[in-house]
Amino acid sequence: MPLALLALAVGAFGIGTTEFVMMGLLPNVADDLHISIPTAGHLVSAYALGVVIGAPLLAAVTAKLPRRRVLIGLMVLFVVGNALSAVAPDNTSLLAARFLSGLPHGAFFGVGAVVATGLVAPERKARSVSLMFLGLTVANIVGVPVATAMGQQLGWRATFLAVSAIGLAAIAALALLVPADHGHGDAVGLRGELRALGSVPVWLALGTTVAGFGALFAAYSYITPMLTDAAGYAESSVTLLLALFGVGATAGNLLGGRLADHSLRGTLFGGLTALAVVLALFPLLMSAGWSAALAVTLLGMAAFTTGSPLQLMVMEKASAAPSLASSANQAAFNLANAGGAWIGGLALAAGFGVTSPAVTGAVLAVLGLAVAGAAYLVDRGAAPASTPGGARVVASASGAGAAVSREASRG
Repeated sequence: MPLALLALAVGAFGIGTTEFVMMGLLPNVADDLHISIPTAGHLVSAYALGVVIGAPLLAAVTAKLPRRRVLIGLMVLFVVGNALSAVAPDNTSLLAARFLSGLPHGAFFGVGAVVATGLVAPERKARSVSLMFLGLTVANIVGVPVATAMGQQLGWRATFLAVSAIGLAAIAALALLVPADHGHGDAVGLRGELRALGSVPVWLALGTTVAGFGALFAAYSYITPMLTDAAGYAESSVTLLLALFGVGATAGNLLGGRLADHSLRGTLFGGLTALAVVLALFPLLMSAGWSAALAVTLLGMAAFTTGSPLQLMVMEKASAAPSLASSANQAAFNLANAGGAWIGGLALAAGFGVTSPAVTGAVLAVLGLAVAGAAYLVDRGAAPASTPGGARVVASASGAGAAVSREASRG
């Protein structure tokens, strides 16, 4: 695999760290700015809103620019947002800075996924995406715990300065490792990008992302009370258990990338089925400490097995606008975050028990399977109109839109 993927992974590591570290720093921020914890919680929402708005918007307006320049520009915006967060004098300023920090998130992963797939042979495309996402999953194992501890010891502002430094390292890596002649944007224009994004297969792929990762966040948003109230763990042990989730997510991400290069749709169906089973078993697995730790690990593994297949599928369904579609998938991921947490909270508020959000998540995973099945049927119906010999249209990061790869269909 080319070293350019390392540069993308460094950027993903910084983005993953800043996205999730705020959860652990909310008490510190609230005390320093003299606001309540619920008010400080809006800082998480502000970042997510930035992702949802920035992902398709920035991908669309930069569609015709060289992709290496776009990636560097997005990381510059990331550094500025986190630096402003570090010096924000009040809650309003910090809200604006967090929104700014979220703007480049989805577009970076979206454009980065297109560049990653263009760096490798067709049979390694899913693996290349998984290696970029590796930075995001490793951030949950290393970046977030270290950044949280730094914020608690040195003050939360030091955390965002450190994240800004990671962004600067990513800029240097992108400039040095991503080939300058690699990745000019598509020449189809904004109208062509939007037209490609509007097809039914693209929306079914995005719907699978929303349902599948909504299943994850329905449970993961309430994993702490499950571990303490149902499994009997002390609150001080939760951080270590969440690191197990990161380990599982990293393993699942790498496994999903490798399997998807052999059967993209088979990996997607298998991952969603595994996710539904794990979530359905959560009430049983949370009855003992050892099985609860296993459940957290398996949850991360099952969910992130579907990450790179979903990203690649969206890109292929919108082959004329892979950057915009790939970025829209990141927006869908954040909608899943918010929607899954809300649906899981409804089950909890209704008094169905502390593990009920996981059962709700299992239902969402089954819904994701149904949407994926509908996408498969639509593809089967459109099969006669595909390229001759069963060739797949694979997004090219170096051409003007899409290049037809004579790759046998993997599902």
